[in-house]
Amino acid sequence: MPLGYPRLFTREEANALLPSLQPLVSEIVQSHSRILAAQPALAPILEKALGNGGSQVAAEVLPDFRRIRACLDAIYKHGVVVKDLGAGLLDFPASRDGELVYLCWRMGEDRVAFWHTPASGFAGRQPL
Repeated sequence: MPLGYPRLFTREEANALLPSLQPLVSEIVQSHSRILAAQPALAPILEKALGNGGSQVAAEVLPDFRRIRACLDAIYKHGVVVKDLGAGLLDFPASRDGELVYLCWRMGEDRVAFWHTPASGFAGRQPL
């Protein structure tokens, strides 16, 4: 495993994968938003345990949790790291001068055009 990841990406490989990842990321962001909207009503219900009678609100967002899990699994199978569910932020492990870096993409961007070190994170993004 290169630098601790199943694979490392080039910019070209990351960009070639985007068309198959974008719908998954969009679904994650939408499901995440619905879950957050239901959160105030869900908190007290979940504290009492869903198994004791359930709730309509919990039943409504359960498919969103399942969609997120399925989308995350599909993305992770490619070796891509999901960094932020709400922002639709992906990192593609890569190597720069023998060091681990991430090629960074956020939903709404048309291509992978930034990179950052593991320590600097999204705030340290630099153009490729």
